[in-house]
Amino acid sequence: MKGLKKAGGNWVDGDRFFDREVELEALSERIREGTHTLLTAQRRMGKTSLVRELLRRLADESSFETIFVDLEGAHDSADAVAEIAIQARSVRSVWSRIKSGFANFLDGIGDRVEALEVADVKVRLRAGIDAGNWRQRGDQIFAALALSEKPVVLAIDELPILINRLLKGQDYRITPDRREAADQFLSWLRKNGQTHRGRASMIVSGSVGLEPILKQAGLSAQANIFSPFELSPWSQDISIKCLGLLAYTYGLGLSREVRCEMCRRLRCCVPHHVQQFFDHLHEHLRRNKRRIATLDDVGYVYEQDLLGVRGQIDLEHYESRLRMILGSESYKTALSLLTESAVGDALLTWKSIKKYRAGYWSGSWDSVSIDDVLYTLEHDGYLAADPDGYRFVSGLLEDWWKARHGAYFIPIDKRRSKHRVE
Repeated sequence: MKGLKKAGGNWVDGDRFFDREVELEALSERIREGTHTLLTAQRRMGKTSLVRELLRRLADESSFETIFVDLEGAHDSADAVAEIAIQARSVRSVWSRIKSGFANFLDGIGDRVEALEVADVKVRLRAGIDAGNWRQRGDQIFAALALSEKPVVLAIDELPILINRLLKGQDYRITPDRREAADQFLSWLRKNGQTHRGRASMIVSGSVGLEPILKQAGLSAQANIFSPFELSPWSQDISIKCLGLLAYTYGLGLSREVRCEMCRRLRCCVPHHVQQFFDHLHEHLRRNKRRIATLDDVGYVYEQDLLGVRGQIDLEHYESRLRMILGSESYKTALSLLTESAVGDALLTWKSIKKYRAGYWSGSWDSVSIDDVLYTLEHDGYLAADPDGYRFVSGLLEDWWKARHGAYFIPIDKRRSKHRVE
């Protein structure tokens, strides 16, 4: 029996990567057919790990060149083009052509760029890319990719964060100029994807959804070059198997009953949460010098570790990403809607939504903002609709949200108001 190592870090590949063989096969098939893919999923589902493992396997086959680009730190289109260029250094023939195009700025830089030189090369590249020429420079980079001896797979992570910055700036306001900037970048990406289809295949992903951001600005059509691919949570059976393999590796006794209870608590088996639960349980047993877990251990670790201070940092990322996408005012709306979904009967009813739309609470909300926020929350996996309203998808996130925000929250049905909504 082969065990499984703890994940650790923000992404995994190789012997720490588990399951997702069906998804890897489907994505590999898309790459071979020249399809550009938009990878969608709620947070912590393992999108980056899936893409990294796919690139690793494709590189091992020696039939593709692979490039991974993270745009989280990019602030404008020129930054993004420079980041694509610097990450293309992993493909020697592509890097040689890029250097030739940037000869005035990369003079003296060899074919191999060592880690200590990367920062300097980025500065030089960025000096040659500005608001007036980034599209031309970007076209040169894509042309270099397309001329590679092998087809290139270009994985672009955190594109939604860049588009959000282009659209909203620091004050989270979509202006005509900002909308045009986002439109231009997406049009450029779309044009090159069409021009070089089959030679440069793109996989786009991010820790937040791209579609809700584009929908707010009326730019959804610009993403139609990308074929959506949704990454679902693990099933309970897969999660139980994962927990069993982890237990085997670290010499722990986790009965099937214990593993089922862990999955029941999580409700939605997000891979990161499953492995995080195991990690906390392992540490708990280690502190108590035991190796066999009980149901009481599961309850203790869930309440004290996952929902306690130790779990705060990871789960707070859900809040920070939501605030980043929505801005402070819309985030306040999301905060109320999510808390309404966590308290009481753990349901945001349609009647309550109607009251929010009517400005029942403060008179400052409108139906467009409420619906946009709900669309984002549903698309990014916080909430799911059912016949009675909206509920949290993740039991862990629901319990954490209730503990964090629910103590002094008054559901909208219990607030006093001069307005009446039937």
